[in-house]
Amino acid sequence: MTALAALALFATALLLGGMAFFAALVAPLVFRVLDAEAGGRFIRALFPGYYLWVAGCAGAASVALLPLSKPDAGLMAAVAGLAIWLRQVLMPRINGLSDRAKAGDMAAKPAFDRAHKLSVAANLLQMIAAGVVLAGFVI
Repeated sequence: MTALAALALFATALLLGGMAFFAALVAPLVFRVLDAEAGGRFIRALFPGYYLWVAGCAGAASVALLPLSKPDAGLMAAVAGLAIWLRQVLMPRINGLSDRAKAGDMAAKPAFDRAHKLSVAANLLQMIAAGVVLAGFVI
């Protein structure tokens, strides 16, 4: 295995492992252990770093994969780009809608629910993409 392939494998494994750890353990545990207000503050503080982690790992994998597999490099670049959009655009929108809903804005709750579902779907899509690239190392 070349150094670039090893780097791509490592970055992709870190990406998928970190995302799975967050989705399966961290997020559910936060809301099981903390009350809704404290859990919300904690998750809100955690997400910017989480999205940087996703963008960084996917970006590193993309660069390492470029000479090895342009389709896989493109997939990882898309994961990185989506992470930046989630962090810079959707996450602030979700936070604002959450704040408005808590303040009594009845129209904000359904908009928050839609935006939150979009973020969950985007994260699932990113995990699938990372899994596909990771599977390529095995196949």
